[in-house]
Amino acid sequence: MNKKMIARMLGVLFALEALFMLPAIAVCVIYGETGAPVTGFLWTVALLALLAGALMLIGRKATRDFYAREGFIIVALGWTLLSAAGALPFWISREIPHYVDAFFETVSGFTTTGSSILSNVEGLSHGLLYWRSFTHWLGGMGMLVFLLAVVPTGKGSGYSIHLLRAESPGPTVGKIVPRMRQTASLLYKIYIVLTILCVGFLLAGGMPLFDSLCTAFGTAGTGGFGIKNDSMAGYSPYLQNVCTVFMALFGVNFSIYFLLLLREWRAALFDEELLLYLGIMLGAMFIIAVDVRPLFAGFGEAFHHASFTVSSVMTTTGFATADFNVWPQLSRSILCILMVIGASAGSTGGGVKVARILLLGKSLSAEVRRMLRPRSVNVVRVNQRVVSDEVLHSVNVYMAAYCALAVVSFLLISLDDFSMETNMTAVMACLNNIGPGLDLVGPTGNYAMFSPFSKIVLSLDMLLGRLEIFPILVLFSRHTWNRTR
Repeated sequence: MNKKMIARMLGVLFALEALFMLPAIAVCVIYGETGAPVTGFLWTVALLALLAGALMLIGRKATRDFYAREGFIIVALGWTLLSAAGALPFWISREIPHYVDAFFETVSGFTTTGSSILSNVEGLSHGLLYWRSFTHWLGGMGMLVFLLAVVPTGKGSGYSIHLLRAESPGPTVGKIVPRMRQTASLLYKIYIVLTILCVGFLLAGGMPLFDSLCTAFGTAGTGGFGIKNDSMAGYSPYLQNVCTVFMALFGVNFSIYFLLLLREWRAALFDEELLLYLGIMLGAMFIIAVDVRPLFAGFGEAFHHASFTVSSVMTTTGFATADFNVWPQLSRSILCILMVIGASAGSTGGGVKVARILLLGKSLSAEVRRMLRPRSVNVVRVNQRVVSDEVLHSVNVYMAAYCALAVVSFLLISLDDFSMETNMTAVMACLNNIGPGLDLVGPTGNYAMFSPFSKIVLSLDMLLGRLEIFPILVLFSRHTWNRTR
């Protein structure tokens, strides 16, 4: 194991986190919040700088050997430690007085979950509100992807692809362009452009600059931390519609945008995953709009709120314009299904991913054909390309691990003795990186009532969901730390 390279990479990540906290300090100064919030950030930046220097000193003579094991360890340790350090400003400033709560809030931010322990979001200082929302933007595309895109870390033996595969969501990760650094850079350029467009449309609707930035960070990262106690309910229908559209756009596989840039219209617009994603989303919007029609003044208003909620839940963003916890059972059941399905692979959204649902459906169809005609050759194809048995096997293993983790987590947090609906949807919301669930953790509730133990379990679920389970499992496997490869 290349421990020096691991130390070096973690040092770079700590340095980046310290750098990204500087704008939050500037926000504190602009709004005259020069007391506890600034102190919290300054102490954290100093600690991160010290750790970064020490780790990069340890790893200054790291060899170039880099394998999948190192990639998984760096991603798992990196996300956990960045969250632990990112929680310090909340805790040091005493705006979140308990560290477990601050850690839960920060993990929720970096993993773009949006679950919160705060009952009065507007009570936070502007600097911490900014940092809280900005963690969504950083976690949406991934800190390691950012590192690959802009930070010169030297040439390694395939380190780029190992890091990208460990951090990026979806059943497979490949190169959009021949070189991995170019791929990471292109992904971030698309991400930044879409974020700027989102900010522009929000500003055009009269939303203040600070609100626009924080809302765009949550929309782009499909995170859902609002800066108002009522999330998005207090904003105009136009601003809500902007978020509806951009949440859906950020839930699309970013390779589709690359194909559009190349003007490969047919390949982009007839992509099977994209068509299934849009089909599920639009179908759910219409069914829920019809179901909740009696709760609103007309079908137009019902469709407006149904569209926002479906886009928010399916892309695992978590913003809300209405309390869907009081909607009819059919609508709530559909939303629970959408929580599990999630967004497209290669997007900033969470969940199982539409790509896996597509592969599972095609695998089931192929197995039925094989049973009817045992001697026939049945392969799974997506976009007219044969899907390898290795990919299909990884999907099956992922689903088995996903179900097992969901069951174990549900049983563990049931020790707090809340309702089954609360516990089940809390696990679903955290494991799928959504944010709000149903009952006590619905859009008007929060996670403050859970015990510290349950909050740690749910924090681990958020990390497992964002990193697609295996990097965290690898971190806790004894085989990872064996001296022999």
